Amino acid sequence: MPKVLPEHFAELYNRFQASISRHDCGRWCAPLNGGSPICCSTQDAVPIVHRAEWRLLKGRTDLWRPFKPYDANTRKIVGSLHHSNCAIECKGAAFCERHNRTLACRAFPFFPFIDRKGAFIGLSYYWDFEDRCWVISNMQIVEAEFLKEFVDAFEYLFSIDPEEFDTYKSHSANMRRVFSRRGQPIPLIGREGGFFKVMPKTGKLLPMTAAQLPKYGPYKSPAAYARAVKQAQGTQPDDGREVTFAAE
Repeated sequence: MPKVLPEHFAELYNRFQASISRHDCGRWCAPLNGGSPICCSTQDAVPIVHRAEWRLLKGRTDLWRPFKPYDANTRKIVGSLHHSNCAIECKGAAFCERHNRTLACRAFPFFPFIDRKGAFIGLSYYWDFEDRCWVISNMQIVEAEFLKEFVDAFEYLFSIDPEEFDTYKSHSANMRRVFSRRGQPIPLIGREGGFFKVMPKTGKLLPMTAAQLPKYGPYKSPAAYARAVKQAQGTQPDDGREVTFAAE
């Protein structure tokens, strides 16, 4: 297997620069998370990177540092990492350098979904964040350019590191098991665009509309969002109604 090098991740970063949406998605979850976007807080998500990616980042910025576990759960996360990976953390959303975001940051909350036959068929999401990440309840806002660059970047990653493909194949299988137990289909953005649902027990792929995309937690309705923001003692964005619930 060819060795994965820092320059491979430099190429990945060049290929994957598009924003997930024209909306600043962090504005919608931050009021529920002490003012910080879910994806930018290690209280919610610990960035995991390949050691070659970490070497690249260390050579071009001081934004990142090794992550230090702070409880049993984060010690478990770090302790279970493959030897080729490590956990890091940044200085916070206020100091973000978009050109120095990790691959995990660029892709969040999505991962490449691999079907039972081993085909990369589209994007699904990290379901642990359903009740916290605004994007998961508003997948209709994902831009075509983001989708194109996401697919290109992960195809390139799989070509240089086949173990990454195996990791996402396993993660996709785990999602099918979880959603099968739930009795729910898996929402998917097709790699060529459009929305689909994967029937977890059979793997069958069926089309769906934006209006049929599921909503979770505080993003189920304007009233639920308003209540959640009030409970969190946050401030609701002025345009929250028209953007946050655009697919109602």
